[in-house]
Amino acid sequence: MIHKTAIIEDGAIIGKNVEIGAYAYIGNKVKIGDNTKIHHHATIEGKTTIGKNNEIFPYASLGTAPQDLKYAGEDTELIIGDNNKIREFTLINTGTIQDNAKTIIGNSNLFMGYVHVAHDCVIGNNCIFANAATLAGHVHIDDGAVVGGMTPIHQFVHIGSLAMVAGASAVSQDVPPFCMVEGNRAKLRGLNLTGLRRHLENRSDIDEIKKTYKELFESGKPLKEIAKNILENTNNEYVKKLCEFVINSKRGIAYDRKM
Repeated sequence: MIHKTAIIEDGAIIGKNVEIGAYAYIGNKVKIGDNTKIHHHATIEGKTTIGKNNEIFPYASLGTAPQDLKYAGEDTELIIGDNNKIREFTLINTGTIQDNAKTIIGNSNLFMGYVHVAHDCVIGNNCIFANAATLAGHVHIDDGAVVGGMTPIHQFVHIGSLAMVAGASAVSQDVPPFCMVEGNRAKLRGLNLTGLRRHLENRSDIDEIKKTYKELFESGKPLKEIAKNILENTNNEYVKKLCEFVINSKRGIAYDRKM
């Protein structure tokens, strides 16, 4: 299961049924979970923990030092969950002590070719990153989000669950859950209705989200003020999630203001 040309440093911990291809490199602080497949020429180094049933394709580079001038060799980590696919030439760095010293990837995500995940990013589960999506440091992305190809995301941006970012956008502000953004700079373009219909069984929940979106972004009223008002008068969990995101946004939300 391990090719004779693969280099595995002393101290690396390799689980059961792990495949490691030709000329792959595994560093001495790396832990790899069961049934993970590492293709030829992949590099995994640093203090990196990888869960079960992942597939890492050729020339991916995981656990390398942050591309941050403040980084001075501190002992930081990369943690990757289970069932992820990490395609060719993807680059994922460890964290920095200026944040929580960890870059964290959840479960069942797809990283297409040439994706970059910088230091201290936190990514949930079931996300898709198309080719050459580029996440700067400290970006948080919640479950089920989709980021289109050739899309840069600014430092400290938060992208909510089931959000969709169109390809070739440039994202510099937060993206609320269930919403779509597009453009350079990216702005709200409506709800991710396809994603909502795939994930929410109750049509009335989708209707409530639609109503809330219009109140928030099409009424012309102060955004956080109306979000607080809606939050005080709803029991719908999805409406609450959307309003809480708006209230807690630190980078603001880009949308066309109505007069």
